[in-house]
Amino acid sequence: MATRHCTAMCRCQRHTPPAAAARAAVRKHAKQGVNRDLALRVYTTRLLGGNPRLVLHGGGNTSVKTKMTDTAGDTVDVLCVKGSGWDMGDIEPPGLPAVRLDTIRKLRRLKKLSDGDMVNAQRGALLDSTSPNPSVETLLHAFLPHKFVDHTHSDAVLSVTDQPDGADICHDIYGDRVALVPYIMPGFDLAQSCARIWEKHPDVEGLILLKHGIFTFGEDAREAYERMIDLVTGAEKRLARAKPAKSFSKARIPSKTASAEDIAPILRGAVAAEAGGDWRRMVMDFRDTPHVMKYVNGRDISRYATTGPVTPDHVIRTKPKPLIVPVPIAGGLPSFAAEVKSLVANYAAGYARYFERNNKKLKTPKIMLDPMPRVILVPGVGLFGLGKSAKDASIAADLAETTARVVADAEELGVYKCIPEKDIFEIEYWSLEQAKLGKTVEKPLSRHVVAVTGGGSGIGAATATAFARQGAEVAVLDRDLKAAQAVSTVIGGIAVKCDVTSAASVDKAFAEICGAFGGLDILVSNAGAAWEGRIGDVDEKTLRASFELNFWGHQRCAQAAVAIMKAQGTGGALLFNISKQAVNPGPDFGPYGLPKASTLFLSRQYAIDHGADGIRSNAVNADRIRSGLLTGAMITSRSKARGLSEEDYMAGNLLGREVTAGDVAQAFVDLSLAKKTTGAVLTVDGGNIAAALR
Repeated sequence: MATRHCTAMCRCQRHTPPAAAARAAVRKHAKQGVNRDLALRVYTTRLLGGNPRLVLHGGGNTSVKTKMTDTAGDTVDVLCVKGSGWDMGDIEPPGLPAVRLDTIRKLRRLKKLSDGDMVNAQRGALLDSTSPNPSVETLLHAFLPHKFVDHTHSDAVLSVTDQPDGADICHDIYGDRVALVPYIMPGFDLAQSCARIWEKHPDVEGLILLKHGIFTFGEDAREAYERMIDLVTGAEKRLARAKPAKSFSKARIPSKTASAEDIAPILRGAVAAEAGGDWRRMVMDFRDTPHVMKYVNGRDISRYATTGPVTPDHVIRTKPKPLIVPVPIAGGLPSFAAEVKSLVANYAAGYARYFERNNKKLKTPKIMLDPMPRVILVPGVGLFGLGKSAKDASIAADLAETTARVVADAEELGVYKCIPEKDIFEIEYWSLEQAKLGKTVEKPLSRHVVAVTGGGSGIGAATATAFARQGAEVAVLDRDLKAAQAVSTVIGGIAVKCDVTSAASVDKAFAEICGAFGGLDILVSNAGAAWEGRIGDVDEKTLRASFELNFWGHQRCAQAAVAIMKAQGTGGALLFNISKQAVNPGPDFGPYGLPKASTLFLSRQYAIDHGADGIRSNAVNADRIRSGLLTGAMITSRSKARGLSEEDYMAGNLLGREVTAGDVAQAFVDLSLAKKTTGAVLTVDGGNIAAALR
């Protein structure tokens, strides 16, 4: 138990931040014109922010009071405080915008200050008007007299304060070392309260904000940092003495449960909402670490998991409560799917009731956010984080994991208890927090998961890039994993090893996609290779090898994709890379053209058989694209066969222009967005009447 609670401190360099590293940071930033105070502020902020047990995803904030020169050349007192959109783990000096300290401190004279006026006042006090918005807790930092102020949402501190008697536990741990601040929503009122409480206890090392987090302060960066570490260590030591909670005794879990990959499409489809003839989908992120499994398998999960967020700001990403679904039994997925659908409907209805009972109390009513869960707990399997992107899903999953740890520790001390529902609602619908999430406009293929076979090079790589550019989450599939990784690293997707000629490899690859993103919406079946030979002379082995890749590879992938899409129940798109050879065969190219012609008809068969499932099936007919398939040697061979130069051969079309892999990629994207087009073939060849469909 004790070992578990020392992790945070070890990662935070528990003893003393190395003086050499601090000096190096000062020298580094001095070259950029950054003064010593701000350089040290950046250095210790990164130390704190690099520890997920203290800070997660933009949470927490730090500040330093120093002097800077304004535009007029005057030296002024400023507060450099963490800015909106910056993360403490990788913050740089621009992430700590400077505000005029005297201007901000004058606000303490006021009795009331709205959030909007507070933001305006803070922006008006900026030394540089192009800086990001200062933290919503800027006034709290300003009203305290200390030079350096640190704020984290320490897991350990939350575990000891998220209790009915959290204040008593803190008194027992810290005595007079800290002052306690009752829960107040961040903003002007909290800043005033903290300042008044500190003035009554001016010798304390920090403030513990009950059910929120912890502040420490000092006259130099080291003092504030070391106080944070020491106080958090005190909470960790108290937790280390606690006994295992009975509420986490394992519930009875059937031995044969379905896998996360099997149930992910069911869950993902259940939380998708119809929107304008399409679906508003979610991306998912799965976790099954030991502490997650302890949490989801606990016998009292329906109580402790639905109490509320461990710290208020989590609600923006996780909703007030997770969705809890039953244990999925292997072989019983149809009944599981039906029950999940009902539970999601009940969750949405419950969220609407939560919104109505709290919204009616407001002078200025809010507009309800979407009612779908952001965390799904599955006993026997693990948890899923949900979001509009893989990044958002990962954040939700990270916060859910943190919740699992904090609640487990809290239950070992007593009974987990967070802020009341009305306060949770106030944070979830707080305009300042909502503004952080509403700044970006979603791209056309946001919330979509795309798989591209043969994605490691040529047309596949260009297609993966094009879909990522439109906001999709992309799985780059290739039998050459290193090639796939090279592409995925650039576009921000995932690389999956997949040999489409192997049924086992295809099954494993598509299961991996479901595990990574929760499902699949678009398949670009692109992998292929060209075999040449006069059809009357070609050996059977060559022809079978070509069919294995250029026909059966497409069928295997399409079949796997359709199974996922049907489980989701939200339709989808199959996109096949066929070839001019499927329509207008050339000499000595039958081993390639024959399976491609079959794939053309395969595409149309999927359109016929699965249109009722909302699955569209279309193809792109491209010609003469430089790629791993049409190599330099093959271009030389084909151009000589036609008596043309290589340049004339590649531009041998009505437009007289060479067609690129990027042009083909754009065609795939366009077809994916053509929501009422299926059974179609889009030709991308610069104009070749002989290859036109009749």
